[in-house]
Amino acid sequence: MQQRNLLSGHLVALLTVLLWGTTFISTKILLVDFAPIEILLTRFVIGLIALFVAYPKVFKFTSWHEEGAFALAGLLGICLYYLLENFALTLTLASNIGVIVSISPFFIAMIGALTHRNTLSRQFLLGFVAAMAGIVLISFNGTSGVQFNFWGDLMAILAALVWALYSYVVIYLNHLHYNPIQVTRRTFTYGILFILPIFGLTHGTLKLGTILQLTNLGNFLFLGLGASAVCFLSWAYAVKTLGAVKTSVYIYLTPVITVIFAALILHEPITPWIIVGICLTISGLVLSQRS
Repeated sequence: MQQRNLLSGHLVALLTVLLWGTTFISTKILLVDFAPIEILLTRFVIGLIALFVAYPKVFKFTSWHEEGAFALAGLLGICLYYLLENFALTLTLASNIGVIVSISPFFIAMIGALTHRNTLSRQFLLGFVAAMAGIVLISFNGTSGVQFNFWGDLMAILAALVWALYSYVVIYLNHLHYNPIQVTRRTFTYGILFILPIFGLTHGTLKLGTILQLTNLGNFLFLGLGASAVCFLSWAYAVKTLGAVKTSVYIYLTPVITVIFAALILHEPITPWIIVGICLTISGLVLSQRS
């Protein structure tokens, strides 16, 4: 039974990252008509509505301590992570961000080692190095030089750290044994509440007419229903089943999935450097998981 639960945890983590890896395509299309924060607010409002429809039962106030944890999850995983990532995109190359954000599993392992006073195994570190080498090859492709922007890259590093902290808040929320849809719904609500003041100062209103255009609506529904509502639920399940460190290692696969779908949908080329990078990334994933 335990072996079956572990297998389901690995499959759910893989499917979650598969969906998250394809969000690049939808976001790239939407950035033509929308600012990053408009995309962020719209997708999570859609996700929140979907969760209410799926499970409309009222989730009453629990306790100040637990509500603080829900608010922290919303602040970290919904508001800060995506704001840092999206604003970093306006300052530095997407390839830089793809590499830097993917180091969040290392931050998760570091936090775990510090809080439990454990040492990171040599096997995990070797896997991390192999995966990062693969991600660098995938992102930089061998076709263009590397360019850096200090503030943009710093935001991406902070985003990776924020996701690591969020993963540990998810562990705490899982231990509360509430309905996972209600937990995710409450997290989305707090995240949106943190986003709204920033949105009000920078934009103020949503462009409903533009959102309802067929292509935009389809991409928002994918981001809101699939990549937000479903994926946050499935990620929480995977973290509960496998633990934060093992689940987070699947993040290494995100650039691989993005490259494959970009080639299939956007017809972007796959170079020999990318093929080598994919092999290195998968090898690093396997090595880290074995530890």
